[in-house]
Amino acid sequence: MQMKRNVQYGAGLCGPADWENYDSSPMILLQRTPVVRLLPMVKRGALYPRTVRFGDVLRGLPVATGSADNVYCSHVLEHFTQADCRRVLRETRRMLRPGGTFRGVMPDLRRICADYVRSAAGDAGAAARFMNDSGLGLADSPRGLNWVRHTFFSRSIHFWLWDYAAIESELKAAGFNQVRPASFRDSDVADFISVEDSHRWDGALGFEAR
Repeated sequence: MQMKRNVQYGAGLCGPADWENYDSSPMILLQRTPVVRLLPMVKRGALYPRTVRFGDVLRGLPVATGSADNVYCSHVLEHFTQADCRRVLRETRRMLRPGGTFRGVMPDLRRICADYVRSAAGDAGAAARFMNDSGLGLADSPRGLNWVRHTFFSRSIHFWLWDYAAIESELKAAGFNQVRPASFRDSDVADFISVEDSHRWDGALGFEAR
């Protein structure tokens, strides 16, 4: 029986052995470079498992066209601009075989906005919570080496958020169909069990498309 090919991008520290796991953090390369990996800045970083490879989905992953059975991403798409997210969706479609499944989870713009509107009246902290929950904007001016290190090794800033109707439209435009809202471990594809983490789905927007 032929093994399924499962691809995860933006994997972070999540690297199940039954998946090909990619992440674009330069820290992966530094941690695996002799001498460089001994630098204090590199040693302080969380250690990426060997099952996570360096790869940037925006530039294209080393996955043959139409060869993947399943693709997964968790809290990744919001870190791209709208235009780049569209490119990533097309790259995801390229990797998948006909009938393949793409599953993902991200912040839910509709829920974040609803939480803000519900608590805004008379609550001086509501606006700050909205900005923190959305990951949009900056609380302080970028300066110094700490900012350079933060922006180079981390993608904590969000560039574009989605509600379900918006991401459904983008998925269909990228060539997907059978798009539906998804919740934690509700897929009929058992392979996703090993890559999903419940806390990343809590209060978030999930989708599945074929």
